[in-house]
Amino acid sequence: MTQPPKGSAAPPPGTGASGPPAVPPRSAPVPGQRSGGVPAAPPRSAPPRRRTAFAEGVDRLRAAAVTEPGRLRIIGALLAALVVAFGAVTAWQMNERTAAADDVLTRSQPLSSAAAGIYRSLAEANTAASSGFLAGGQETEDSRTRYDNGIRAAAEGLVTAAANSEPKSPAAQTIAELNRLLPEYKGLVERARTYNRQGFPVGGAYLRYANEKMQKEMLPAAEDLYTKENQRLSADYGDAKPYPWAAIALGVVLLAALAWAQHRHYRRTNRVLNHGLVAATAASAIVLLWLVVGHGVARSNLTDSYEHGVRSLNALNEARIASLKARGNENLTLVSRGAETTKVDGKTYDAYDLAFGKNMDALGKALAEAGRLADDAAGEQPVGTANGNMAEWKKRHSSAREQDENGNYQQALDLVIGGDGATVECFDGVDAALATALDHEKAEFEQAAGDGLDAMGYLPQGAGVLAGLGAAGALIGIGRRLSEYR
Repeated sequence: MTQPPKGSAAPPPGTGASGPPAVPPRSAPVPGQRSGGVPAAPPRSAPPRRRTAFAEGVDRLRAAAVTEPGRLRIIGALLAALVVAFGAVTAWQMNERTAAADDVLTRSQPLSSAAAGIYRSLAEANTAASSGFLAGGQETEDSRTRYDNGIRAAAEGLVTAAANSEPKSPAAQTIAELNRLLPEYKGLVERARTYNRQGFPVGGAYLRYANEKMQKEMLPAAEDLYTKENQRLSADYGDAKPYPWAAIALGVVLLAALAWAQHRHYRRTNRVLNHGLVAATAASAIVLLWLVVGHGVARSNLTDSYEHGVRSLNALNEARIASLKARGNENLTLVSRGAETTKVDGKTYDAYDLAFGKNMDALGKALAEAGRLADDAAGEQPVGTANGNMAEWKKRHSSAREQDENGNYQQALDLVIGGDGATVECFDGVDAALATALDHEKAEFEQAAGDGLDAMGYLPQGAGVLAGLGAAGALIGIGRRLSEYR
């Protein structure tokens, strides 16, 4: 029996013969070491994110805000920015209003008057043509001169209107249409005169055709031009009169900020005044006061120029046009001799005499409006004179119509175009009085509108200069305070 060698431990019971020695387990790789025993490179960290200039600026601002010098710099910068913004907005808004007020005075109202002048000149030429026709071969020099002057004034007015209208605008198209119709009308009138001198009745037909062209094509086009120019005038008033609320509000905010800054300065230093901030406050207060008072005065004057200038001129222009149309229809009543009739409520009337009555009603309404708008004796007196002449005109016209209806054509003609006691005297009286009233109201308009423009004069430039001084004062005042920390 074999014995185990000495010094060896016996195997545990239940086991067989011993096998080859067991392979020791492999240890886990050491972190940071590659297989094969080579150390691994350390992991690369992401590069630090670069901060934006804005973020860095915010951090600096936050850091500065916790120190008194930093706070003072921020306050100074904000005050200076507010002063500059106030001056810029004031200059911008008042520059727009000044330009609109200047347009009212020098562009849109003169163009509106020119458009009314075109209408009036055309109506005057038409009236003079019918008056000359009634005189037959003995056309007076006065009626011929009036016709020529009316045509010339209308042509010159169209040239002026064309030079001041926008190309391809509705106004420009209307002007082109009137330029086309004017030579046609002149040709018809000359034919009527030629046949009338020769004693041919066809002359009356040509004159009626010329009048129809004037009444149905030319005068409506001239009225449309007048309406468009009045709309442009109203738009300019609308741009000139509104309050500059943005500038006013910014001025109030600025004064409140300056007052707060000075109160803060007093509480921290026990000093009553800071000369720089006081100068900034004074400059800002002057701009705000100038803005409110200057624009208030300008607005008041512009309103007065519209109420007692433009509206009066419109009423007087309507009255003068109505008187011219009435005179033309009165003449054509005798030219047509009943050839043109119309029915109203089943009753037949002479078309021109019926139109004469409507024109006189329009004249009465326009004169009443002009008298209501007149604000002084110099404006009321010519309107009263025109009213008196209109009343007498109606009486003499009734007498002329009575003679014509009774077959006394020559007597009727004498009562219309004759000398003393004829309706032409009343028409001339109305026209002269209205011309005087128009001159007076035009001067009133120019005075009021000019005063309104002057009230805003130099305000944009003054606001800019004072704003610059105010901003400098605010910066100097804060700078003096900052110097105490150095």
